[in-house]
Amino acid sequence: MTGYLTTHVLDTARGCPAAGLKIELFRIADATRTHLKTLTTNGDGRTDEQILPASEFAPGTYELVFHAGAYLDAAGVAPESPRFLDVIPLRFGMSEASHYHVPLLLSPFGYATYRGS
Repeated sequence: MTGYLTTHVLDTARGCPAAGLKIELFRIADATRTHLKTLTTNGDGRTDEQILPASEFAPGTYELVFHAGAYLDAAGVAPESPRFLDVIPLRFGMSEASHYHVPLLLSPFGYATYRGS
């Protein structure tokens, strides 16, 4: 099996997929953080392509950065200053050539994640 990375972002406060949320992917090696790509979620709260396809997959440490504040602003959630959740970095390891699914369950005042399938 070849490895690849996907996500799914759900707005748990509104009960819908988080469409239009910007996500950045970084690879972490030693003290170096390298930007690999930027994607935006579609109407289903997923990206139109795999975040890290099999052709680019390598085991290692990665970081997904979810731009929640901009999404919440666009969704019309009343802003506080500063917003409680603005940018959400999730750092995780991928140790084997497998499907890694890293979803985000989002609300204005909390989030959860897990290794999905």
